[in-house]
Amino acid sequence: MKFETAEFESKMKKSVEAYGKSLLVLRVGRASPEVLSKVTIDYYGTPTPINQIAEMKVTDARTLLINSWDKSQLKAIEKAILASDLGLNPQNDGSCIRIIFPAMTEETRRAMTKQVAKMGEDAKVAVRNIRREANDAIKAKKKNNEMTEDEAKAGDKQVQDLTDKYIKGIDEVTAAKQKEIMEI
Repeated sequence: MKFETAEFESKMKKSVEAYGKSLLVLRVGRASPEVLSKVTIDYYGTPTPINQIAEMKVTDARTLLINSWDKSQLKAIEKAILASDLGLNPQNDGSCIRIIFPAMTEETRRAMTKQVAKMGEDAKVAVRNIRREANDAIKAKKKNNEMTEDEAKAGDKQVQDLTDKYIKGIDEVTAAKQKEIMEI
């Protein structure tokens, strides 16, 4: 009986995708609507992401323009952006909000690359936890005599190969993002 790794591969793939999405939120000196993806406002009693109540567009490399469909919510949007830990200063002119992304200094670039490395390490830990879960499943099957010793070793090797593949992918994404940050 061959050990089925599809479930664990799916979990590893989701971990890598979540890591990629979390990198989009990083503020890297370039205007991007994704930076505000986790910022919500209290919209008539419901926490609502900004992109659901306003149009966000990049007007130039460092400027993000937010046009709320409900102009009475501009103050709430401005407060939510200020309250977030993104370090952005929105400028509200009464009809729209402009966010000018400051140019990154060498110091902020280095800090950002360290943050990317930490996020990458967290993603690797998630993949390794999935590996442990898979190895535990193999051990349980072997203990219950549902698998032979050879099948268990083959299963362990499959799981390790999967883990190596996804960790290598995380390393590649991390290196690319760090390179991008240092070149901005």
